[in-house]
Amino acid sequence: MFQKELEDYARLVDSYLAQFPWPTGTLAESMNYSLSAGGKRIRPVLALAAAHAVGGDCEDILPAVCALELIHTYSLIHDDLPAMDNDDYRRGRLANHKVFGEGQAILAGDALLTYAFELIAQPMSGVEPQRQLRAIREVAQAAGPEGMVGGQMLDLEAEEKQLNLAELEQVHRLKTGAILVVAARLGAILAGGTEEKIEALTSYAQAIGLAFQIKDDILDLESDSETLGKPVHSDLRQHKSTYPSLMGLAGAKLELKIKTDEAHAALAVLGERAGFLHELADYIAQRKY
Repeated sequence: MFQKELEDYARLVDSYLAQFPWPTGTLAESMNYSLSAGGKRIRPVLALAAAHAVGGDCEDILPAVCALELIHTYSLIHDDLPAMDNDDYRRGRLANHKVFGEGQAILAGDALLTYAFELIAQPMSGVEPQRQLRAIREVAQAAGPEGMVGGQMLDLEAEEKQLNLAELEQVHRLKTGAILVVAARLGAILAGGTEEKIEALTSYAQAIGLAFQIKDDILDLESDSETLGKPVHSDLRQHKSTYPSLMGLAGAKLELKIKTDEAHAALAVLGERAGFLHELADYIAQRKY
């Protein structure tokens, strides 16, 4: 049941993106190369599930939901660049800059980010203008220096340094967690959720955001490049602090369980409509890639 719901949500996102009037030429090829490379679509799925959890209509908010996937994809293109994480592979194939060149990859990322705000600013049936403006502002904050970009900066500064656990959590609350949190909030805000439910979903997303990163760190040690679709042990090569390096592998697995339990507890106020979100938390903790 969960897998079917996950696929149905992802299909909504892919169908909308397929109908979007993309430009033509090399820039469009570069953008679509990364956007169509698969991936779990966790961020837009989370937004759609949050909208459902507060009683909203998922299809009404698809433009804004798809904007999150564009922002996420732009961040992956830029993260893989030699000046950043310097990775050659992403989602099982060559990174964007290895196919189109560094300059083109930078422009593709820039274009995806710009298109994201074009999408989220589109009129959406049944969405109050003030809620839409609030969502736009929160997405901008989550994607910028107070969120994802700020987290990437902290990550760069952390290379060759030994972070403590609080510092590591701050990196990942911003770099990985900020967009997950705003995904949950965006879905609830646009769907007309109460402040109580928006805050419950915020707590949930904060927990799964850290769980997602802890699981990534564990997979980097226990999985292989073929399964993950990207190089393994990259954190070790770059001497980056990770949850296993600070807590040990067993400690990281225990922390993963704690964060997953926190996510489940946060959903109490949402009742039966949060069923998919409960399963999503378990999926994140148990995933193989």
